Amino acid sequence: MKRALTIVFLALLMVALSGYSPADSAQGPKARPEVKLSFDHFYDQAELTAALKELQKAYPDLMKLQSIGKSYQGRDIWAVIINNPATGPAERKPGFYIDGNIHGNEIQGAEVALYTIYYLLKNSGRLEFVDRLLRDRSFYIIPTMNPDSRDYFLNLASDSNSPRSGLVPYDDDRDGLLDEDGPDDLDGDGSITYMRKRDPKGTYRTSPDNPMVMVPCRPGEKGEFIMLGSEGLDNDGDGLVNEDGPGGYDMNRNFGFNWQPNYVQRGAGPYPFCWPETRAVRDFILAHPNLMGAQSFHNYGGMILRGPGAKNLGETTAQDRQVYDYIGKQGEKILPGYRYIVIYKDMYTVYGGTVDFTYNLLGIFTFSNELDFDQYASTQPASQRRGGEEEDEEARSRMFRAGAGLEEIIYHQLVLMGEQLVEWKPYKHPLYGDIEIGGVKKMGRRVPALFKLAETCHRNAAFCLYHADQLPRLKVENVSLKKLDSGLYQLDVRIANERVTPSISFQAVQRKLHRPDQLKIQGKARLVSAGIITDRFRELSEPVKVRENYLPVENGIPGFGFVDFRLLIEGSGEINLIYDSLKGGYLEQKVSLK
Repeated sequence: MKRALTIVFLALLMVALSGYSPADSAQGPKARPEVKLSFDHFYDQAELTAALKELQKAYPDLMKLQSIGKSYQGRDIWAVIINNPATGPAERKPGFYIDGNIHGNEIQGAEVALYTIYYLLKNSGRLEFVDRLLRDRSFYIIPTMNPDSRDYFLNLASDSNSPRSGLVPYDDDRDGLLDEDGPDDLDGDGSITYMRKRDPKGTYRTSPDNPMVMVPCRPGEKGEFIMLGSEGLDNDGDGLVNEDGPGGYDMNRNFGFNWQPNYVQRGAGPYPFCWPETRAVRDFILAHPNLMGAQSFHNYGGMILRGPGAKNLGETTAQDRQVYDYIGKQGEKILPGYRYIVIYKDMYTVYGGTVDFTYNLLGIFTFSNELDFDQYASTQPASQRRGGEEEDEEARSRMFRAGAGLEEIIYHQLVLMGEQLVEWKPYKHPLYGDIEIGGVKKMGRRVPALFKLAETCHRNAAFCLYHADQLPRLKVENVSLKKLDSGLYQLDVRIANERVTPSISFQAVQRKLHRPDQLKIQGKARLVSAGIITDRFRELSEPVKVRENYLPVENGIPGFGFVDFRLLIEGSGEINLIYDSLKGGYLEQKVSLK
């Protein structure tokens, strides 16, 4: 008997030391099938779908996978909801939203989103920080908004800048035909690179430092080549090459706030939310009004962006700007080399973008990260680096004519060892005759090399999770009950916020974007009157109009602050004191009237 008790004791000790508890047996990490995902790899739609379904199968209690709509070509637009139902329904917690790959060629945003899903699930029950997030927050993640162009970019011939739009046919050159003259992979290597033709009167020559590099001739200098642009043919016989490729619109100009027509900003489409992908995302966001923080992923340039996207919107209010600054400046530490900047001031103007839609219409604090910067220029000061999801026309035109610069070519030759580089080689072109084709392949620009992809994913996921952790964390404090005459009670209570984000953004307060917070009582009691204590030392308060057993809290609970309430209650027995914030969370506290 003694020996048996000793064995039981040792077994219990081993369990205690392992950190395992019987409650974990059904859904703890040890009971789940292992899901192994690699982040030195880009996932096409089939692989992404398989990975998401595998994760849902392994974590059915924490993850819900749903198709929120179909792309133009019929692919599912997947959305993931992550929540720990043991700590309450998702809609009663502050929600955090992530999307990636709105532009087809800006692919690594989907990997960052997938990594964030994987990291949260894999570390549930292992990391206290993750468990706290899953207890207090819910997550809503769309890894790719643009599955059609993502598959095109990954599996078909393209260059680093296209296809950017979705693949609804579009008349880029306004000749009445749709997508009739896109680029052509003349050498069959899976990438669209550049064409050059020898010509002694040309305006370009090879660099004396590296024969792969084309440089403009100086005045009086003899030329060697003319640059013919990207690989392609005159498919429609109009004398132009590559003037109407696949798609041609821009989903990030199609959201319904501060939208401007196509003649103001190219790619906007005929009206807001006219594309199936943007409609699906809009409907998903609107279906989850508890969203309080958001993140969109683009590339490139190493930037943490906030709105406004256009000058005509004016500056963000000082109250909300403090929240943005607090999180954005911390983001610069999480993401070395990234700059925290304002879209229209520091990059370019965006009308009808997701950032302005979610913040200005829904009161959601939203960032947009331009992922990664030129790998060969990573030692440059951030202020000197170019970037952004679209370059200015002059920079794009220079690259289009010249192909690649010396630093870039050296990086490709010495670091990537030529993997993403095509040496100049001859080709017989039906229009231009004898030409040469060469340059940087599609995966050699804008996206990180595979050996750096995991770092991109982890650091940007860390920024998202930091932002999610800074959403409102409300708690009930200083509950004080005082019995008065005639069956009345005075109940004083403080609702405090331990994080920087208020329970309602100042933008939402100003524009009345959604219902205010509510302080309620439930039970055999009536809320007679209420006020907000403005000076607890002198017992001063400001009355608040009471509705049916609740009072609206118009301004919410400030970040790193609190509000003291004084309630006059008539009744008896046990009541529920409830603080119900649409975006800030849901609190309950039992109080006995005695």
